[in-house]
Amino acid sequence: KHYFNCYVAFLPLATLPYQQCPKFTSLGFSDAFLGTNLKVQLLLYTKRNQNCAESFSDHNNYNLTVSTYLNVTNLTVSTYLNVTKKTIIIIHGYRPTGSPPVKIAVSNARTLNYPSALSNARKLVDILKIPIDQMLNNGATLESFYMIGVSLGAHVAGLIGKAYGGGKIGRITGLDPAGPSFTGKSSHERLDYTDAQFVDVIHTDIDALGYRKPLGNIDFNPNGGTDQPGCPTSFLGGLSQYFKCDHQRSVYLYMSSLEENCNVTAYPCDSYEDYRNGKCVSCEVFHPLPCPIPGYYADKWKNHLIEKSPPVTTAYFDTSDKDPFCLYHYFVDIITWNKNGRSGFIKIKITDNAGNTTESKINSDAASFHQYKQAKILAGFSSDFDNISKIALTFSTKNVVGPKYKLRVLEMRLKSLSVSKRIQWTSSSPKLNIYLLIYYCL
Repeated sequence: KHYFNCYVAFLPLATLPYQQCPKFTSLGFSDAFLGTNLKVQLLLYTKRNQNCAESFSDHNNYNLTVSTYLNVTNLTVSTYLNVTKKTIIIIHGYRPTGSPPVKIAVSNARTLNYPSALSNARKLVDILKIPIDQMLNNGATLESFYMIGVSLGAHVAGLIGKAYGGGKIGRITGLDPAGPSFTGKSSHERLDYTDAQFVDVIHTDIDALGYRKPLGNIDFNPNGGTDQPGCPTSFLGGLSQYFKCDHQRSVYLYMSSLEENCNVTAYPCDSYEDYRNGKCVSCEVFHPLPCPIPGYYADKWKNHLIEKSPPVTTAYFDTSDKDPFCLYHYFVDIITWNKNGRSGFIKIKITDNAGNTTESKINSDAASFHQYKQAKILAGFSSDFDNISKIALTFSTKNVVGPKYKLRVLEMRLKSLSVSKRIQWTSSSPKLNIYLLIYYCL
């Protein structure tokens, strides 16, 4: 189990009273509209002070400028800091109303004026270099630093990496890096895979607040990088959640990887469409490692990923709608013997020897079935079974009107992608019952 020093960097934009255990700033709408000055607080958490941060800020002076910050921050007097250990710097992103951040996340921009937040974020780079330089002067190495940036904070992390020559900081993780004001910018103005020895990114809102194109050595795109399961699809689900749920999902996916309740498996692929059509279900390129997993342990695949030319990989996976977000993937081959082609949607329900059941959760696109030709379908289940006794297929055309067609299955094969060594099930397997249910309308 890993224990690490964790720097939490953010821009508190209001004067805080001294507290024995510092807390994150919570501001009101008035602060968001009127704006506040740039101020910085550094909070240190280690194994020895997991519940009460050590602060490196002057509680009597929250009006520090970049030029005077150097004279206040002195990490050498720290009670808990050990520069020989890995140091993780967490930088949050734009929060327009200044509400308290979620769990691991902290804030570096609290104002409805996004350009002002961008300006403050760029100043943060110079300020964060001060404690990093102090640690380097006292024995730390650039390789020992791991930066986690959320939204706008992801680009701040990249700019810090550039400030040290690029490719020298150990690792940067970007959690849905911000798209507004960064889309179309050159690699010198945003996060890039050259900013650290290893850069991994999770994209969850590429059609709104996130950055659409790849930025790291590996870019994970859960559910295609947009429209995360469980998030509102309209204003009726709540205005605040409608805007931020997809964007914040990257944080929750990362935190889920720390819990190790299950491994969310990602599949390298050129597009989400190819992934959903079952064209990218092999990870032999990573042998002897399995397919990569997003989150804290993604750097296990570092050596394989940085050896590519160029050293960039895009990976896709689907998730469930709640923590720990796992889906267990199966690859389904179906051969039909209808003389004429058929097109429709397949739902799969599997039952184990104990009578437990689970149904496929991935809403795949319509599949085409042609006589004696193999149709490939990717299915995901919220539960995983070692022993399957029954498989039920439901075929639907989803047509309210029109002729009724039957889908005649000649052969079917079900193979687990989550556990590659597991035996595959076929329609000819002994002690396995296959049921085909035909539906013609909604």
